[in-house]
Amino acid sequence: VTNGGKTTLAKNLQKHLPNCSVISQDDFFKPESEIEIDKNGFLQYDVLEALNMEKMMCAISCWVERSRHSPVSTDWESAEEVPILIVEGFLLFNYKPLDTIWNRSYFLTIPYEECKRRRSTRVYEPPDPPGYFDGHVWPMYLKHRQEIEDVTWQIVYLDGTKSEEDVFSQVYEDLVQELAKQKFKYCPVEVDGEGTARKMVHCIPKSGIA
Repeated sequence: VTNGGKTTLAKNLQKHLPNCSVISQDDFFKPESEIEIDKNGFLQYDVLEALNMEKMMCAISCWVERSRHSPVSTDWESAEEVPILIVEGFLLFNYKPLDTIWNRSYFLTIPYEECKRRRSTRVYEPPDPPGYFDGHVWPMYLKHRQEIEDVTWQIVYLDGTKSEEDVFSQVYEDLVQELAKQKFKYCPVEVDGEGTARKMVHCIPKSGIA
């Protein structure tokens, strides 16, 4: 959900988790000239078509390859040495090629009124036109939220109205436990960005925050 605290959570985790990298979906928006406009004149930013997802998949695959060939990747002696990738964004779980890569998935939720209030305090470029939240942003959130109800993996839903500290503590403790499990575990990891080529390698923990 927009303004749910995804970026803040990802940055806090990166500060406290050793050997941690973050990829943000917001960095892959297409230029405004390539964004479609609906019949109401609203730029359609809250859809997958507004994002260069192929470029994002390439960034994730490149990170995985670098981590697999890092000096510690073949002999991780402690959880602190395990490379961690956090991917944060608003449409991660709606993009099928990403379905197989997650070790842990988190979804921040906030109610309509709080979401609208937070959105109104942010400065966007281009700025939100009148009626944009109710006419595009929130309807798209509800649509995409419904789409992920039938995913085949576990998503941990987080209360975005809680304090930053509480949300961080919940996710941090969960990830520490996951790292302990993954320390010497082997599992299939997507390596080509297209969901077709897989190889048995050391499992490199990757978490999604939506």
